[in-house]
Amino acid sequence: MAKKIVVLGAGTGGTIVSNNLRRHLPDEWEITVIDRDDKHVYQPGLLFVPFGLQKVGSLTRSRKRYILKGVNFVIDEIINIDTAKREVTTRNHTFSYDFLVISTGCRVLPEETDGMEEAWGKDAFTFYYPDAAETLRQKLNEFDGGKLVMDIADVPFKCPVAPIEFVFLADWFLKKKGIRKKSEIELVTPLQGAFTKPKASAVLSEAAREKNVGIRTGFQLNTVNGKEKYIESVQGEKISFDTLVVVPTTFGDSVISDSGIDDGIGYVPTHHNTLQALKHERVYVVGDATNVPTSKAGSVAHYEADVVVFNIMAEIHGVKPEEIFDGHSTCFIVYSKGTSSLIDFNYKIEPLPGKFPAPHLGPFSLLRETKMNWKGKLGFEWLYWNVLLAGRHLGAPPTLVMAGKEVG
Repeated sequence: MAKKIVVLGAGTGGTIVSNNLRRHLPDEWEITVIDRDDKHVYQPGLLFVPFGLQKVGSLTRSRKRYILKGVNFVIDEIINIDTAKREVTTRNHTFSYDFLVISTGCRVLPEETDGMEEAWGKDAFTFYYPDAAETLRQKLNEFDGGKLVMDIADVPFKCPVAPIEFVFLADWFLKKKGIRKKSEIELVTPLQGAFTKPKASAVLSEAAREKNVGIRTGFQLNTVNGKEKYIESVQGEKISFDTLVVVPTTFGDSVISDSGIDDGIGYVPTHHNTLQALKHERVYVVGDATNVPTSKAGSVAHYEADVVVFNIMAEIHGVKPEEIFDGHSTCFIVYSKGTSSLIDFNYKIEPLPGKFPAPHLGPFSLLRETKMNWKGKLGFEWLYWNVLLAGRHLGAPPTLVMAGKEVG
């Protein structure tokens, strides 16, 4: 009888896990990956759409195209996950499993904030999914000056550097339009700084000051008033706007909550280092579906996927899963068209100055705005489609190197 691995979600993490498991395992292992559609979106590119630097159509490709032969790709809606029976129910099928990988991602929920739905697409905008990014592009083309507010509704949220990148690009864009002097740009955040890590936050805050971009910290969004054009915090503080761009409240996929395996906001409680689901045997979690305390970003999903494959292979071979994921995250931070910075960090180590990926050699600079980093940001899209999704890596991430051995 075939042994079965089921992967829920064919985004970055799910695709890399499926492809690498297929490479490592013999044919007696049946690998199935399930997603609701055949549209794989390169999400980092959505940030560029509002500024005319990227087109939505070029960011979306067929999932099938990147899933290896020998992996069963199913397009269906996932209805329930039963970890006791080791079964996944979709709209049309039931799948049993020996191992389950949950990579269902997360979703933005404008309706979680009072007044935001009424203002959505008219006074309040986002760039976190394709249609919304295109709508915002049209809005920014019409913008002729005034106050542009970028607000983060709540934490956690996808890609923590994206809001600061947005205001930096807005500065560049409005200068290009010739209306920067009659425009005000402000980042409003519930965090205590521009970023979650103090040293990087200080560097980014200084860059914002130099660009005359305001940063309002500790603002817990409560209400959006589109008619009177202001946002109000839980504490009653009001901030006016002419155009509002927002990162809405972000939850995990509804099937996680509906199946009773979430932490209260749709994420799966996950061991920080093995990436096993804490309460369920033979279940691993990857990417935005986890509740581990690191960035919800594509690079993290990539590093996590390697660890999940490593530990599933370990279990198959009767070896205890290793605590080798260290929260590793690597993020390019766009400062303008043509320049970017780069940060690299994990659970314990903050972003620090230096060179990446090779110390002293680079070619990329950490916590420093350079043209080479911009080339790296653009080049990563090619790398993503042609190398990473297929599970072909330029080198093992530090977590696997530290493990000191291979399994399988």
